[in-house]
Amino acid sequence: MNAQLHQLNSKHPQATVLETEQQALTVARELAEHFASTASERDSERQLPFAEMDILAQSGLLAITVPEEYGGLDVSNSTLAEITAILAQADGSIGQIPQNHFYILEALRVDGSEDQKRYFFGRALAGDRFGNALSERGTKTVGHYNTRIARDGPGYRINGRKFYSTGVLFADWITIFALDESEKLVMAFVPKGTEGVEIIDDWDGFGQRTTGSGTTVLNNVYVNADHVVLHHKGFERPTTIGSVGQIIHAGVDLGIARGAFVETLNFVKTKARPWMDSGVEHASDDPLTIAKVGQIAIRLEAATATIERAGRKVDAAQVETTEKRVIEATLAVAAAKVLTTEIAIEATNTLFELAGTASVKLDLNLDRYWRNARTHTLHDPVRWKYHVVGNYHLNDVIPPKNGAL
Repeated sequence: MNAQLHQLNSKHPQATVLETEQQALTVARELAEHFASTASERDSERQLPFAEMDILAQSGLLAITVPEEYGGLDVSNSTLAEITAILAQADGSIGQIPQNHFYILEALRVDGSEDQKRYFFGRALAGDRFGNALSERGTKTVGHYNTRIARDGPGYRINGRKFYSTGVLFADWITIFALDESEKLVMAFVPKGTEGVEIIDDWDGFGQRTTGSGTTVLNNVYVNADHVVLHHKGFERPTTIGSVGQIIHAGVDLGIARGAFVETLNFVKTKARPWMDSGVEHASDDPLTIAKVGQIAIRLEAATATIERAGRKVDAAQVETTEKRVIEATLAVAAAKVLTTEIAIEATNTLFELAGTASVKLDLNLDRYWRNARTHTLHDPVRWKYHVVGNYHLNDVIPPKNGAL
């Protein structure tokens, strides 16, 4: 790989190399406590978490999926999802930003050349961050692309415009997805600061406000030939690319739901008043409130257990990547994504239902949980996951191969 690029991406301090899954979980909890203390302020003032993402990168958590043979920890997918949930409970945006980073590392594991794996996994271990330039607006569906990559001497040129570019503002590498001359999707790694790349901070969603998911403009951007991965190959055969990406999304929703649940408990215990017909002294003694809290707690437990089981299925499919194993992983992750989507919406609604009118005050900013849940759960429609699971069981239809499953 190009020595100049190596130097370009070595400006930050070397990241910590984590040695055990327990250590990774402990580090995630410590960082989450730190991030949570300023999460509301970041959301209300839309302060992008540049410093927090630097801390996260240096902690070693962004390299936990690097395979062991390339020097990484290669954590289980259950642990990856739990670490995501821990971070998302503290700050939904910080929980989501690395999702594309980990998706890219999985796509690299599946379809990268040995040289590409050695180099880019090495960069991940050093603390480099990979941002996403995938989705576009104005295409027929989310699975269609106008961005093109074409040969130019020993390398390529890329032209196009991307939106929902989560993580690019904080990244060392912009990972661009484009169609080649054969209409095949490729994944190209471009160093931050490359000529022709314009990153526009124009994300104005009402939730996940600090993910920096804005526009990336690509004007005749040059990319080295050895930085291009044939991403389409990962969906021409059974792989775990989609399952890994989706279980991380499930972890984000679970974390947001947990955060809302904690806020609900605190508010009901310390601030909420009992309803006048309840006959109790404290809101926390209201039998209807108690039952609703129990319902949310049980569904959170069910969602957590489903993610853990799905993670084990993905682990098994990574080790033995057969159609049978991949289908099992796909269906399990789809179930986890459905349950976490539903509990994220329910838990964030319940926060206000049980806390009452006082909880809607702007200075509390508790609505950020609902806004984050509603925004992130729009990432892909869970109604189609019900269809995929049902169609497989009823009609033996194999789930589609794409990044949303």
